[in-house]
Amino acid sequence: MAKTRMVVQFGMGTSIRSQDYTQAAARAIRDALWHNSLNVASAFGFPKEEMLIDVEIGVQKPEAVELAPLLEVFPYGKPTIRVVPGGLDIPKHDGTGVTVIANAAVIVSFDLEPAHA
Repeated sequence: MAKTRMVVQFGMGTSIRSQDYTQAAARAIRDALWHNSLNVASAFGFPKEEMLIDVEIGVQKPEAVELAPLLEVFPYGKPTIRVVPGGLDIPKHDGTGVTVIANAAVIVSFDLEPAHA
């Protein structure tokens, strides 16, 4: 079997007041997922639970992101999440903190036999 990429989805999420990097990351994942209605699994006769989901999240403070709440966003499939430096921290006009912006890339793959096999 070969891991075959079927879909790439992108999203953005924010934490405007609480500076919560995990919350911004979860919103970015939801943005990527909820803007699409994908029938990839059923179109190819796979159970949705067999989707291999690779997620990359970009935020300014990757160490501030908790992975467990992000995994709970996915209703099915086998997600793995990697958090990397990226996103933006936008200073508030009054100097009281930042607005956190997270970016997400969600890649959906399946284990498939090569067509030439």
